[in-house]
Amino acid sequence: MSIDAAPHDPPPPVRVLLAEDQVLVRDSLKVLIDTTPGLATVGEAGTGAEAVLLARRLRPDVVLMDVRMPDMDGIEATRHICADPAGSGVRVLILTTFDLDEYVYASLRAGASGFLLKSATATELLAAIHVVASGEALLAPTVTRRLIAEFLQGPDLAPAVRDLNDITQREREVLALIGRGMSNSEIAAHLHLTIGTVKTHIGRLLAKLHARDRAQLVIAAYEGGLITDGRR
Repeated sequence: MSIDAAPHDPPPPVRVLLAEDQVLVRDSLKVLIDTTPGLATVGEAGTGAEAVLLARRLRPDVVLMDVRMPDMDGIEATRHICADPAGSGVRVLILTTFDLDEYVYASLRAGASGFLLKSATATELLAAIHVVASGEALLAPTVTRRLIAEFLQGPDLAPAVRDLNDITQREREVLALIGRGMSNSEIAAHLHLTIGTVKTHIGRLLAKLHARDRAQLVIAAYEGGLITDGRR
């Protein structure tokens, strides 16, 4: 009789690259992550340029990216990481100090899968890493919707134009509600659809708009002109 691998072997840990220029903060994050089952730090970067190089070499599951770093800021580093075809599985989670930080919208446009305030608790941070690693977007509607709407009203941060001609009218409706921060269940209730149908529409939107995740669909909703009045 052959001996197979144990059926309940634990899954491999989520591999995290830390990109933070403050050594004390980086060390604290490393201790937190490495002492948490299911997570492991695979590299540390003190500059944005170093984060790009390490992400390319190590292929982590998640890059925990500070915005303000020397050499290359976190936004530009995120853009490089997310634009690399070989790193399609690498997700970036932005760390920011203020919930109205003008960099957050640019970070999402650069390809980040979400952002987290540095005031978050350890539990919230660990949960955020798992959410992003699973391929979902980390969007806090009460912060994200307000932030994007506020900055898109400014002339210096007008959204790029997004062509939505390839999506159906129903998909436009779903996309607009995603842009307003609604969950799948809220969209289903609003449009009188099943959760499964909403998920199907979202899957088609991701494919048609070449979006990495839900965060990118929020950006597409604004850039496509579906959200223009700043309503939360």
